Amino acid sequence: MELNALLGQPAALPSLPRTVALLMNELAQREPSLRRLNLLFGSDPVLTARLLELANAPAHQLTRQVAGISEALVLLGSAPLQTLVSSATLGTAARAVQGINLQQFWRYSLHTAALAGWLAKKTGVNGDQAFTVALMHGIGQLVMHAGMPEQMLALDKQASPLDCRRLDMEHQSFGYNFAAVGAELSRQWRFPLSFADAISQFPDPLAAPAFNPVAGVIHLAAWRARAEHNGLKPDEMAATLPKDVVKKLGLNADTLLTDMPPLSELSEGLEALLS
Repeated sequence: MELNALLGQPAALPSLPRTVALLMNELAQREPSLRRLNLLFGSDPVLTARLLELANAPAHQLTRQVAGISEALVLLGSAPLQTLVSSATLGTAARAVQGINLQQFWRYSLHTAALAGWLAKKTGVNGDQAFTVALMHGIGQLVMHAGMPEQMLALDKQASPLDCRRLDMEHQSFGYNFAAVGAELSRQWRFPLSFADAISQFPDPLAAPAFNPVAGVIHLAAWRARAEHNGLKPDEMAATLPKDVVKKLGLNADTLLTDMPPLSELSEGLEALLS
């Protein structure tokens, strides 16, 4: 399927049921907590995408585009947020998107975002943007599975969505991959250009005409999240470490291999939403 045809199809992308329920409860309060809302929206890639799409709608006529969750929350206020959350499609089972294990997808997205936020502090990259882009970097996987399930299921049999070969295999099969889908969606949703650039460039940040540090951070975060989810041993992690990207960001191998806190610590407070 051509990319334009895929993106032209309506797709009801699912959100975490527990997150939606907690958001509805929080928004029903007389004075909803921005901190709590930020945490809850920051746990769900689809809700984050819809939030930023709403914040960047032409009706707001902003002089600049909104790239972070907290900024979008302040701009919109409670009433639009209640409408957005109440209309969310719930992912009640792994088969809500054929071929995608939603629990695995959400956990991987959360872990990548948490890792990107930590790495941003080490590299001087904007932490809010790195977290948000990382949380959404895989949303193209949902769109592709929802829009062309049979073609994607055939590919899933060769390599799982978290396989390190996946991006290349998608490009060979379709002429584009989930990063390209996510980047084009972010353009259609009027996200900042830097947002789309980071998603499109994260698979190979060193190949871009100009190195984008956010793309580099997401590349490393996604690598580490996949390594953890695939059960790589320490020596296997060391062998697959993207050393050139590490060096370009001014980091060293130990930062990624030994200094980084456990994922359970980095994503504390978010993991509970997956139950």
